Amino acid sequence: MRVWDLNPGYLNRQSLLGEHRELHAIVSIIKHNKKGYSRHPETLRWQGFGWALSQRHKLLAAEMNLRGYMDRTPVLLKTQPQKWPDVFVDAPATQFSILAGKYKNKEQGRIPLPKNVQQLWAQHQYSVMARDEAEYKYLGGWVASKKTGKRIGDIYPELVSLLRCPPAEGNLRETIRHMQDYVRAYLSSSETAIERDSTRDILKQIQRLAFLHDIVYLKESTALGELQAWIH
Repeated sequence: MRVWDLNPGYLNRQSLLGEHRELHAIVSIIKHNKKGYSRHPETLRWQGFGWALSQRHKLLAAEMNLRGYMDRTPVLLKTQPQKWPDVFVDAPATQFSILAGKYKNKEQGRIPLPKNVQQLWAQHQYSVMARDEAEYKYLGGWVASKKTGKRIGDIYPELVSLLRCPPAEGNLRETIRHMQDYVRAYLSSSETAIERDSTRDILKQIQRLAFLHDIVYLKESTALGELQAWIH
C-alpha cells in the first residue's frame, strides 16, 4: 500500500492507477473504521488528514485526466484543512530511488525521474512560481550557482512542502501566462481570445497544445498537471 509524496507526473500508468486505488482503500478504512490495513504505516500517517487525502486525490485525478483517464470518484474528506502529514514512509528523495528501481527497463512516467538538481528544478519551477515568487527566485539562484555538491535531497523536501500549499490566485494566473508563452505560436486566430478565458480553460488549452506539438519543457513540468487540482 503506497501513497507517494512525489508529483503524480513521475508515476507510470500502472503506479498512477495503483495509487488511485490504494488511496481509495485508505479512505474507506478511515471512513468506515475497517480493520484491514488499519495499522499499516501508510494508513496511520493519513489518519486525521482528510483534507490532504482529498487534495492528493485531486492531484492524481488531474494527472489521470492529462493522460486520458476520467475520474468519477471524488474524495470528500475535510478534516484539518490545509494540513498535511509531517511524516513519510520513505523520505521524498528516497522515493525517486524506489521508482528508479521499479521502472528499470519498464514504462516511465510523464516526467522523467531527475538525474540532478538542475533537471529537478526545471521540472518544478513553474509550480514554485505559482506559490511564492521570492522562493522561486531564491531556489532558482541556488540551483544556478556554482556551488558544488548539490544533491536532489538538499532541495526536494522544500519543493514537496511548497507544492502542498495552494497557489495564490494572482500567482497562479501569472504562472499560467508564462506557460502560455510556449504555446502562443500555435494558437489559431480564433484561439487568440484565450486571454479572456478562465484560468482553467487557459490551462486546458496549454495542456492540449503541449502534447499536440510535443513541447517537452511543458510536458515534463509538474505544473502542467498539478495546477489543475488547485483551480476551483
